Amino acid sequence: MTGVKRPAGHDRPRHRGLARVADAIVACRACPRLSAYLDASRERFADHWCRPVPGFGDPGARLLVVGLAPGLHGANKTGRVFTFDSSGEWLYRALHEVGLSSAAISRGPGDGLALRDVFITGAARCAPPQNKPTPEEVARCRPFLEAELGHLGRVRVAVALGRIAHDQLLRARGLRPSAFAFAHGAEHALPGLHLIDSYHCSRQNTNTGRLTRAMFARVFARAALLARSDAPAVL
Repeated sequence: MTGVKRPAGHDRPRHRGLARVADAIVACRACPRLSAYLDASRERFADHWCRPVPGFGDPGARLLVVGLAPGLHGANKTGRVFTFDSSGEWLYRALHEVGLSSAAISRGPGDGLALRDVFITGAARCAPPQNKPTPEEVARCRPFLEAELGHLGRVRVAVALGRIAHDQLLRARGLRPSAFAFAHGAEHALPGLHLIDSYHCSRQNTNTGRLTRAMFARVFARAALLARSDAPAVL
């Protein structure tokens, strides 16, 4: 299509270790179903990134946010997690309200948005058909989350957006998800990390009222408070 440009790149971290992880994520073709879906999407959508999407944020972050997977016309379009869809509108607004994002709206790489003390990533890195990665695809992505955690040495609080993110983060920490029940607003004291659960800010939850702005804001107010505190997190 004339005048339509595909995103030239993602927000490649300045941190050398995170940059290597990001490069490995973007190059990954470990899941045949997802790779084929992205290849077909590149043919259909000339202005979309259509590659795996790495994490984005502050390498010195004390707060980690883990989502599910890129949306076809969201992160898969822009190359930045939680960007250009309704889930991203909810997340960046919530982060902005607690002083963790320089803007309430994320438009994509090059927009000048900066995250302070927070890093956003996903349980899966490729946009999946019907927004549903298989358990095997999520498992293949786990080493990327483990690698990011290895370079995010200051993280002390994590927010898991949805049960899949909750389970992926626990497994990445070498823990059994069955030992930590997922529930909106639940808090779990893990070795070296305080986990807070939230319903995912997907339309399925926000349009039905299962997740409200106030509920979501309380999660991030709590997470920001714990991340900034010098005292141990207390349930």
